[in-house]
Amino acid sequence: MVRKKLYFLFNPTSGKGQIKSHLLEIVDIFVKAGYEVTIYPTQAQGDALRLIPEVADEYDLIVCSGGDGTLDEVVTGMIRCDSLTPVGYIPAGSTNDFAQSLHIPSNMVKAADVAVNGRPFPCDVGAFNDDTFIYVAAFGLFTDVSYQTNQRLKNIFGHAAYVMEGAKRLYDIPSYYMEVEVNGETIRDEFIYGMISNSVSVGGVKNLAGKTVELDDGLFEVTLIKMPQNPLQLNEIMTNLVMPRNCDTPYIYTCKTDHIEIHSEDCVPWTLDGEFGGEHKDVRINNRCRRITFMV
Repeated sequence: MVRKKLYFLFNPTSGKGQIKSHLLEIVDIFVKAGYEVTIYPTQAQGDALRLIPEVADEYDLIVCSGGDGTLDEVVTGMIRCDSLTPVGYIPAGSTNDFAQSLHIPSNMVKAADVAVNGRPFPCDVGAFNDDTFIYVAAFGLFTDVSYQTNQRLKNIFGHAAYVMEGAKRLYDIPSYYMEVEVNGETIRDEFIYGMISNSVSVGGVKNLAGKTVELDDGLFEVTLIKMPQNPLQLNEIMTNLVMPRNCDTPYIYTCKTDHIEIHSEDCVPWTLDGEFGGEHKDVRINNRCRRITFMV
């Protein structure tokens, strides 16, 4: 009998290194599902991005384990080599926003079972200039928290580490004057935050982009927050973000789109899936509808 081939790539440091205590059980699930398994523990940031284009089309299934950053590297690698091989995901990070959106279990052994015995789900991904993101591209308030939060703090405190780091920023809010072209409309304003997302959870907060998110509809959810002029406006903005909102505040602009362009006079730091995405004056974002197939 010819066995199917599975490439299993994992980040051994994600989520307090919990993969180490489940590794044998996970591999056993893969083998029992009929796969010949190749295992690779990543050695450094960028490792998955380098490896995936070399191996993707040689295997019937790619399974990765780690945080959102590891998954981002895998998907970016798949895009770069134009591979259509399905991807299984075993979440092991501090927040795991995208896994929540796909209803992938947080239990690693259960997630491993989904990776080989689940159903294929063609999912949208984003093109950000020449780069790729899976579920969120963002700028402004708190967006650098995830990649500037100390890894040791992440391992000890998990999601609370992001909150601790973010709390330091409340009284030092940067703003950016931008021209935004979306759905035939041009918006010019000063913004403290912008998010183009395809996820029901961002930064561990559910429904931040609303309650009508579909991961395979070819559309992103856009959220742009204007610069508040006084503490009352800031309070209204924060209330609308943390509570289920009806988007009737004049300080938050929301819409759905498959394409958006954002221009600014100054270089703006961006975050892609929780990792630093560079500084840009001109950004073009397109939705790649149902481009990557995940096992869910």
